[in-house]
Amino acid sequence: MRPTREQEELRSAVRSLLARYEGASAWAPLTGQIGVAGLWVPEEYEGAGYGAVEAHLVAAELGRVLSPVPYLGSAVLAAQALLASADDAACARLLPGIAAGAAVASLAWAEDGSWDPTAVRSTASPGPGGGWRIHGVKEHVLDGAGADVLLVAARTDAGVSLFEVAPDDPRVRGEATVTMDLTRSLARLALEGAEGRLVGAEGDGARVLAHVLDLGCAALAAEQVGAAERCLEVTVAYARERVQFGRPIGSFQAVKHRLADAYVLVESARSAALGAAYAAAAGAPDLPRYAAVAKSACSEALSTVAGEMIQLHGGIGITWEHDAHRYFKRAHGSSQLLGAPALHRRRLAAALGLTAGTDGPRPPHDAGPADLADAVRSSAVK
Repeated sequence: MRPTREQEELRSAVRSLLARYEGASAWAPLTGQIGVAGLWVPEEYEGAGYGAVEAHLVAAELGRVLSPVPYLGSAVLAAQALLASADDAACARLLPGIAAGAAVASLAWAEDGSWDPTAVRSTASPGPGGGWRIHGVKEHVLDGAGADVLLVAARTDAGVSLFEVAPDDPRVRGEATVTMDLTRSLARLALEGAEGRLVGAEGDGARVLAHVLDLGCAALAAEQVGAAERCLEVTVAYARERVQFGRPIGSFQAVKHRLADAYVLVESARSAALGAAYAAAAGAPDLPRYAAVAKSACSEALSTVAGEMIQLHGGIGITWEHDAHRYFKRAHGSSQLLGAPALHRRRLAAALGLTAGTDGPRPPHDAGPADLADAVRSSAVK
């Protein structure tokens, strides 16, 4: 499926605005003029009522310029967690501000480097006045250091649950994480008896987080495709301009082959990311499979193309004066965010019944997307 005319106009508007505003300064016009923070929020909560495909288009444009705005953490992860919780009161209270861009929301659930919803070890126990007291440490929290709305996953006797915590609670100690990718704001939060308000049903947090993980992977994959596309554009332009031995280096067969391989990677990743976006938009039951494929394929595509960008630019590609190192760092960071590619290949293999104990073949631990595709075809033949 191709984007509609309206969706293409959205893409064009976002790209045009990002060309005029750099860095974090783009957030106010993006939310005020285009309303990107509310695209995926229903109209009943003062959003635009669009869906995952529109979010995909915005994420791809943000990825092209490595924008540091809090779109993924606030408008995708936190907003979709609220909607998935089916807590009408919490949605009515929090989503209008998030949709308007007036409030930045953050979802804290990763612990010990894992985004597995069942691996949450932070605890929540009943407190005075019907509230909850939360203890635990959260890592890799997107925009967690300056969030206006903080959602925290913690375990109760009923299971993993979701809580709203006041970011200014003195029992929440937050500190920004020093990251390789300076365009991605991450934080570490230590909760020492912080007061929380239950969001959704107690014990329903694992289901909510599993769904949000899939939606987040789909949006992150789109961002990675945008970044990879830009890497390829810049590298092709350089290959046309850089002259060696009296000829542009792009005329040499070895360089042509490398650029062609990069093009195939980018287009394959684009298909995977779009597949996940349309599956999310349709509410498809096999969204976890599409999301796992997209996160794996797009992470590896960006890492490879960003590496080629540095190699084909030669000496200038490793200097701070050129943007190549910024894309390479984004590739490394986004590859690990929400789970490494190998993790998502294992998720996909398990969903397809290709793990140990099944009748199908078992792909190796470090199998790539092509290896897994072969295993899928083999299983289908059986």
